Amino acid sequence: MEIINTIIGKNGLVFAFLCVGIIMLFSSWVSKYITNKKIPGVAIAIIIGLSLAFLGDEKGISNIPLFAGMALLGGPMLRDFAVVATAMSADLSKIRQAGLAGLVSLLIGVFISFTMGVLIGLSMGYTNIESLTTIGAGACTYIVGPVTGTAIGASSDVIAISVATGVVKTIFATIGTPLIAQKIKLDNPHAAIVFGGLVGTTSGVVAGLAATDEELVPYGALTSTFYTGIGCLLCPSLFYVILRFLNI
Repeated sequence: MEIINTIIGKNGLVFAFLCVGIIMLFSSWVSKYITNKKIPGVAIAIIIGLSLAFLGDEKGISNIPLFAGMALLGGPMLRDFAVVATAMSADLSKIRQAGLAGLVSLLIGVFISFTMGVLIGLSMGYTNIESLTTIGAGACTYIVGPVTGTAIGASSDVIAISVATGVVKTIFATIGTPLIAQKIKLDNPHAAIVFGGLVGTTSGVVAGLAATDEELVPYGALTSTFYTGIGCLLCPSLFYVILRFLNI
């Protein structure tokens, strides 16, 4: 066991890939033989991964020395590299075809998410504009929340709530996308571009589309990436001013 621990310790990232591969293999088996492919194997793998994350502390399962390589495999560096790399397979002509629809979906998606976040903040008992704006921004993505909160001077506990709101949204997008894809006809690049603009959270959109159809990932990633930028622009400025006006 000591030799095995030493080998794994020196090859943590390789072991992390092995663990993910085993989870994917098991999930594919469950999808094929137990759910009769009604639930995609990747969706099952995502649920398993989220469940395993609760075994650790603030860094999830990577807090366990044996699985320390998961911190690098699941960290922001490889995640962002994967998201950027997906754009290499996007068809520019299809992106142009969905140009107007993608722009409209971005604006609608940010507005609806912000509004829902504000309503969540009100239901939690928050009434000051800074807190409501920050929680609303967190409902857009867990990146927009802290950026907005810092810009308008929200308290640290409210910023933490905004991050948690965004993380919950990401989890729902990740698990829910492959489950509802057929019902909402999410089966073409145009639909993926609009979907990415409406949902916004890049991590959730990319993971959900990967579980649905890998060819749709670059199109959803394209608009969801812009979503974060637009959210960081509108939430601490226009939306904040609108909330202040409505409070008068």
